[in-house]
Amino acid sequence: MCRHLAYLGPPVTLAELLFEPAYALVRQSWAPRDMRGGGTINADGFGVGWYPDGGAPVRYRRAQPIWSDPTIAELAAVTRAGAVLAAVRSATVGMAVLDGAAAPFAQDRWLFSHNGVVRGWPDSVVPLAAGLPVRDLLTLDAATDSALLWALVRHRLRAGDDPVEAVGRTVVEVAEAAPGSRLNLLLTDGRRVVASTFGHALSVRATADSVVLASEPHDDDPGWRPVPQQRLVAATADEVRVCELPAR
Repeated sequence: MCRHLAYLGPPVTLAELLFEPAYALVRQSWAPRDMRGGGTINADGFGVGWYPDGGAPVRYRRAQPIWSDPTIAELAAVTRAGAVLAAVRSATVGMAVLDGAAAPFAQDRWLFSHNGVVRGWPDSVVPLAAGLPVRDLLTLDAATDSALLWALVRHRLRAGDDPVEAVGRTVVEVAEAAPGSRLNLLLTDGRRVVASTFGHALSVRATADSVVLASEPHDDDPGWRPVPQQRLVAATADEVRVCELPAR
């Protein structure tokens, strides 16, 4: 499994999200508290995306453990943003470990991450992949389940689906095609965040003007709330809505 988080609110340094909390994402890379049988550490890459001054997102992705990259700590200390998506990766056995396999995946204003695994990969999702434009398959960031999930969500977004619908329908279709999959997805355009819980944990901490969604709480603040399984979360900096997945 992987670990990921998204933040919307007043600008903060990346360090305030990735490094400073007691159980920050950097600590979760080597001492996660809730992997649910999906590995032991998250050392197969990391990535962070943020929206400078509300513009298009910028990404920094590497195929190495976050703790071994000296640049990210320096970058995080001086970079401020009001919208962030970050992840550390635990690669499924047999899948590539390279920069392009690390979340967040991106196009236009969208950033995307996946915490989990698609069972029976790749055969189980061949019928779903066959419905994508050939160009999308040829230009995947990496030959991984997460990259394909992003292509499926992105295809729905391009077709005009609402982000909640795009994430929810993708989760339902992949879960039906590949039973036993873990499909915690995270999608943002810098103004709103959509997340799913399907096989793994997600917690939310909301204040009057900010929201954090994370695979596991990064501190002991009592404001964290677990999201039940098989739910969708749609959040802005000042509103959080939890709903059921679409019917299969």
